[in-house]
Amino acid sequence: MFSVRTILVELLEGEGNLATTKQGFGRANLTTQKRLASSVLKCGQRKVWVDPNEVSEISQANSRQDIRKLVKSGLIFKKPQASHSRFRIREHAAAKRLGRHSGHGKRKGTAEARMPTSVLWMRRMRVLRNLLRKYREQGKIDRHMYQELYVKSKGNVFKNKRVLMEYIHKAKTENARIKALKDQAEAHRLRNKASRERRAQRIAAKRDALISGEQ
Repeated sequence: MFSVRTILVELLEGEGNLATTKQGFGRANLTTQKRLASSVLKCGQRKVWVDPNEVSEISQANSRQDIRKLVKSGLIFKKPQASHSRFRIREHAAAKRLGRHSGHGKRKGTAEARMPTSVLWMRRMRVLRNLLRKYREQGKIDRHMYQELYVKSKGNVFKNKRVLMEYIHKAKTENARIKALKDQAEAHRLRNKASRERRAQRIAAKRDALISGEQ
């Protein structure tokens, strides 16, 4: 003995199965058309788009010539290439430039492996030597000071370009001061020499006058 509820459930399930069966019979199989279209368009079947409103007309096409006509009419076409957005990559790179995402959890390799000290040394030497070469060509330093500073740079005396520039400025100031002192001392020596010569001349003149007066 069946209840009213059981009968209603069976009736509803039967209607659903009938609708599914009708829908399945009404849907056309476009596997062949997609295969032919992929051959004509020279792409994969997943890139082929067919107009869902013209399924009945497309299902009648069974040759490449028919497919070409459908492609020309716009019922079938090749889907565009999906672009790989670089927005997130650019955002991440901008954050990295600000020092983000560089903690201990993001590091793979030792500090020496991540930035070798030999590379840092080569960069520093190139910067210092380029500066010395430029100053020598501009005449700011002579070849003797260039050689001295070149050897000092190789001896790890200057840790960066700013220190080297300050050293050059101080060295030039000190050399100018020493030169001024030398010039001053030389002028003083010449002045004393001239004074001694004049005094000797006066003494010699007096002696000659005395000798001539006695005679």
